[in-house]
Amino acid sequence: MASRKWSEMNGGQKFGVVAGAVVQLVLAGLAWSDLAHRPAKKVNGPKGVWAAVIAINYAGPIAYFVAGRKD
Repeated sequence: MASRKWSEMNGGQKFGVVAGAVVQLVLAGLAWSDLAHRPAKKVNGPKGVWAAVIAINYAGPIAYFVAGRKD
């Protein structure tokens, strides 16, 4: 798929980009907040590694919520 400039997108496409970005940021924010408040003994692996993994698109926060927490 070819890249498009913002000015070349129609309203629906711009909405999709913004909505996708908001979902990604909310997921990452929730994951980082959970990680910051969760004791290290309740996290599978080093917290620093999970903090970096969370920054990876949608996959990072989802991976943290699925495999990073002990509960």
